[in-house]
Amino acid sequence: MLPITLDKKDRLLLNILQKDCTLSLQVLAEEVCLTTTPCWKRLKRLDDEGYIRGRVALLNSDKLGLDLTAFVLIKTHQHTYDGFDQFVSTIHIMPEVMGFYRMAGEYDYLLRVQVADMKSYDRFYKNLLHSVPTLLDVTSSFAMEEIKYTTALPVCP
Repeated sequence: MLPITLDKKDRLLLNILQKDCTLSLQVLAEEVCLTTTPCWKRLKRLDDEGYIRGRVALLNSDKLGLDLTAFVLIKTHQHTYDGFDQFVSTIHIMPEVMGFYRMAGEYDYLLRVQVADMKSYDRFYKNLLHSVPTLLDVTSSFAMEEIKYTTALPVCP
């Protein structure tokens, strides 16, 4: 749930930016029925308060030849702060890892990995095992088809 400090115009701005962050300030202001100065002040506040994490271009993995998506479930047998810090540091420098989650339940971590093909995944897998020798179990599932993908959070106006 969003904090009370966001009004309808703030939420509308966030929704618009999630769809296209390249829109000019003039277009954004018109979309939310404001003039440019109040619109800019809202955007600045949303940025300063951390509602906007960044502005990026979303690339097409197929066009880049990164056709294989793997979901990797991991169990570790070392549950210490040092072990956690080392594991997190290792995963952060692996560019193939698109998502990294600490889980509740049977597995400790979930990775979403994007690579070119099975051979590339095998290299990633071997590098993972070599870089983090404390892994107990690594189970991978491969996506056959992407049915829905979005980066837009459900911010209701």
